Amino acid sequence: MSVKFLVTGGAGFIGSHLVELLIEEGHDVTVVDNLSTGRLEFLKDVMGSPHLRFIRADLTSPEVAREVTKGADAVVHLAANPEVRIGSQSPESIYLQNVQMTYNVLEGMRANGVKAIAFASSSTVYGEARVIPTPEDYGPCYPISVYGGSKLASEGLISGYAFTFDWTAVSYRLANVVGPRSTHGVIYDFINKLRRDPTRLEVLGDGSQSKSYVHVSDTVRAMYQLFMKALEKGVRYEAFNIGTPDRISVLEIAKIVAETMGLSPQIYTTGGVDGGRGWRGDVKVMQLSIEKAVSWGWSPQVGSSRDVVRRAVTEVLSGFKA
Repeated sequence: MSVKFLVTGGAGFIGSHLVELLIEEGHDVTVVDNLSTGRLEFLKDVMGSPHLRFIRADLTSPEVAREVTKGADAVVHLAANPEVRIGSQSPESIYLQNVQMTYNVLEGMRANGVKAIAFASSSTVYGEARVIPTPEDYGPCYPISVYGGSKLASEGLISGYAFTFDWTAVSYRLANVVGPRSTHGVIYDFINKLRRDPTRLEVLGDGSQSKSYVHVSDTVRAMYQLFMKALEKGVRYEAFNIGTPDRISVLEIAKIVAETMGLSPQIYTTGGVDGGRGWRGDVKVMQLSIEKAVSWGWSPQVGSSRDVVRRAVTEVLSGFKA
């Protein structure tokens, strides 16, 4: 089944990998991205494809959202402000770029009769979960960051539209996604810090924060496989955790980055805030149950969180050297 996909944020880290996969699978893809965090170079391998159309535009405009959704069969909505930490300084930007933008996309879909959407949500919707690994039916969800709240709000809107207007909708609650083209996050930050000063490496928080990491290749494969199966089944709304069945501490990641770079820096922690968090809203322990996604036929192939981190460090470093 060939599908005409609209991928918002398709020039970004995760989006560009997904666009490559969709084209490889024989689908036509329209990418809309304002290039605030995305980069055209991420799409260089497919930019000449007759199956790709790129639109530089800002989806915070309702008119733009209505225009770009015309002719699509399905939307994969990845466009968002990806920085969890920025919420305490600029909650308005998180609202506009995450919640308002999602509403604009949904309204554009409704105006143009598009009835299928996949959404990149986040593990942060769970907040400080009391059940680890955390399943999709855990609740109530109390996000502890504005970013997490924006993702949960967007999920609620998408579910509401799906049931009200008879759509098929899927949300992916993502663990920490890493790999080539990543432009933020702990691995990227550690590499940047060590490039500036190879003798010292600052770790935000007390270093005990422990989370799951999933490779971007496994992430986009999950997005594609689960969405296509949801379309085939004609489901109204499903949420899926996407991650690995373990977790790794931020101190362990710091050591892996230093070791891979051939350095022996003094690794020190800031102590953090609110009981050792890296910043306000930083979830200290996150590990998702992926049993539901596995039961639908997906499983991570790269390996454990440690395997994922080791591979991603090498890939991100090669991007710095390019």
